[in-house]
This record gives sequence, structure tokens and C-alpha cells, in this order.
Amino acid sequence: MGIKIRLARAGAKKRPYYHIVVADSRSPRDGRFIEKIGSYDPMLPSDHADRIRLRAERVTHWLSVGALATDRVAKFLGKAGLAPMPVFPEQPIQSLPKKKAQERAAKAAA
Repeated sequence: MGIKIRLARAGAKKRPYYHIVVADSRSPRDGRFIEKIGSYDPMLPSDHADRIRLRAERVTHWLSVGALATDRVAKFLGKAGLAPMPVFPEQPIQSLPKKKAQERAAKAAA
């Protein structure tokens, strides 16, 4: 049985609120879980104290037992200092012009 630390959505339409839960990896996102260990309110400003709340002793317990955090939760845990900060590959910048357009711009500038 794989145990995950992940987000479970709550709240109303267009007003998301997430519980950080420990759940079996086979159970549905908002379905059965083992324990609630925190919450995440994305509607609050990023510097607000209650945006991410974690019960640190329970998080460390579940990580020691072998639970794996999802990418988003791993980032929360890294910022809180409860786990090492995950390394994400650099994201491509899709707004840059494509190769031919860059060549035309370089040719026009020259």
C-alpha cells in the first residue's frame, strides 16, 4: 500500500480550499483518507500566516513511516523546513518567439 501526502479539495465553486491529508494512493482525491495534517487556502495572500498550516509532528511521523508527498505538498514542506526542498527542472519559456522568428528579428536588427 503506497501512502501519499496530498491535497484534497474542499470549499465552494470558484473558492478553493484544500486539506493536506495522508491517504492511500489508490483512493480518490477527495475520498477516503487516513489523517488530516494541515490545510492550504490559496485565496489568502502569499505572505499570510494562515495560507498554509501544517502539524509538523504528524508530517515528520508520516515521512518517517515512508509516505511520499506530491509535488505541490513537497514544495510546502520544503518551505516549512520539514523536508528537503524538491528540485524541479527549469520550465520552458513558451512566450519566446520560435526559431524562424528569432532569425528574422536578428536579420532585421543587423
